[in-house]
Amino acid sequence: MAKMKMVSEKIESKNKVLVLEAFDTLFNKRDYAALSVSGRLTIFNTALISRLDVRVCSISSRAPPTLRYEPGTIVAEGDLVIVHGRFSGFGAPVNWIAADIVRIQNGILVEHWTSFRMK
Repeated sequence: MAKMKMVSEKIESKNKVLVLEAFDTLFNKRDYAALSVSGRLTIFNTALISRLDVRVCSISSRAPPTLRYEPGTIVAEGDLVIVHGRFSGFGAPVNWIAADIVRIQNGILVEHWTSFRMK
């Protein structure tokens, strides 16, 4: 049982790193080609994208070059990662605080949900 827990914690740690790297690559570095995924990524995003099935995340036309993402708290359990962070520099008078939930399957981000509040 302890060995299974260690394996699970290792996978969850890898999943957290994967999500943080993906968000940094997408929102801060804007390296959309680096986020190519094999298969489909379904994004459920209440503010930036209503629903999008893509091979390469292609929100570049909607994201201003000043957009920044700063992660805060991140937790993982099983195949889910939740990260609480802040979006700024997108032209709104206040920052957005977001809770993002990402499902990982075999090292690939396969689903993403976002909920924002303005601050």
